[in-house]
Amino acid sequence: MANKKFTVSSFLESKKKGEKISMLTAYDYSTANLLDEAGVDSLLVGDSLGMVMLGYENTLQVTVEDMIHHCRAVARGVRRAMVIGDMPFLSYHISIEDTIRNAGRIIQEGNAHAVKLEGGIEVLDKVKAIVKAQIPVMGHLGLTPQSVNMFGGFKVQGKSAEQAKKIIDDALMLQEAGAFAIVLECVPEKLAKIVTEKLDIPTIGIGAGKYCDGQVLVTQDMLGMYTNFTPKFVKKYADLCEEIRGASQNYIREMKEGKFPSDKHTFSIDEEILEKLY
Repeated sequence: MANKKFTVSSFLESKKKGEKISMLTAYDYSTANLLDEAGVDSLLVGDSLGMVMLGYENTLQVTVEDMIHHCRAVARGVRRAMVIGDMPFLSYHISIEDTIRNAGRIIQEGNAHAVKLEGGIEVLDKVKAIVKAQIPVMGHLGLTPQSVNMFGGFKVQGKSAEQAKKIIDDALMLQEAGAFAIVLECVPEKLAKIVTEKLDIPTIGIGAGKYCDGQVLVTQDMLGMYTNFTPKFVKKYADLCEEIRGASQNYIREMKEGKFPSDKHTFSIDEEILEKLY
């Protein structure tokens, strides 16, 4: 499957075969291109771009226009990975008509292959409407960042019996509504295991343990590039923050000392032509 385009069908096939699904976030062409070449199955253009790319405190200020802009850049950088665009805050909360229009724009203008939206029973009518419009939908349960003010902060979800049952019920309803996969964020590992076993569609975990059918991380977290806050579930596979800072300091020092640019970084002109210019 290494060179085969990853699609909605690939998500379902991977679940049946017991093959883990890899997902990372991307918000720009060059990063998307590198991750695609590395072999990632899916790229999520998450509304997390609000924090890691735009410097917002949370995801709530991200607009549909922001998502289209970044989805379009990511889509240009991929050959194999499936591109999924987040539906931002208030893009699917007002009416069915608005929801379909906004989802359609992310696909048509942003060139994404699918959309993701947060919530369970409260968004079922929206999920059904988007799927009816022939747009693939990924669900998102557990800690849903667009509801951070309702949760009172970024907290683990599903620790009480009532919360856990709601997550299970919501997952089954999202599957019934036509979602092709569900992100489980910040839920206890054994609860995620129960959800994963009950569903025919795959679960993608972020802070939900090893039993999910796949995993997703924010690329800037994974590469050690975003240091404002590091969640417990993040594993840093590199420390690019130090690499970038160090490389930048070397450039500044060499430039100020006159070591850069050197002869090999400059272009020459014929001396006879030069003489005519004085």
